[in-house]
Amino acid sequence: MGRGAQAQTQAMINQQLAQQNAFNQQLNSSGQALGSAAASGYQNLLANPGYTDAQKSAISNLSQSGLSSAFNALAQNASTRAARTRNSAGYGELIDSLARTQGQDQANLAQRNQLAFGNAARSDTLSALGGLSGLYGVDSNLLGRALGIPAQLLDASSRNAQGSGFRLGFGPGGLSFGFNG
Repeated sequence: MGRGAQAQTQAMINQQLAQQNAFNQQLNSSGQALGSAAASGYQNLLANPGYTDAQKSAISNLSQSGLSSAFNALAQNASTRAARTRNSAGYGELIDSLARTQGQDQANLAQRNQLAFGNAARSDTLSALGGLSGLYGVDSNLLGRALGIPAQLLDASSRNAQGSGFRLGFGPGGLSFGFNG
């Protein structure tokens, strides 16, 4: 190969290397921005787990309202029947029974709502911790012990996060990200 061909080949190699370096820099910047956004999202989820107070109120009000509507309809049917038959025998007892059952059902519904709110907050906390653990490569056993959370729960959350289709990691080759199939 002549000197002109070598110089031309070297120039082409240098050009390709410069393009590859520019692409790598852009990819690295994009990966860092994505990692920063993901970390910010996980930190926000960790700081604000579960439903907001407005969402909790709406869920409670709507579920209790639906239950009250059902019992009001039953009481109205009983009243209509007593008026239609002109026989009020047993009406008071039926209304008392409906009121007792409604009170019990409202208490049970409120308890189920509170459990759902607590489970949502716990799930969000575990997801955020698992996500941060995956982002920064933190040992979930150590993280779990530091926060007083069983490591098995973090591992399960981490596995769920990994199975979600997105992965971001920092390894010996630098930043890597992609989508799992």
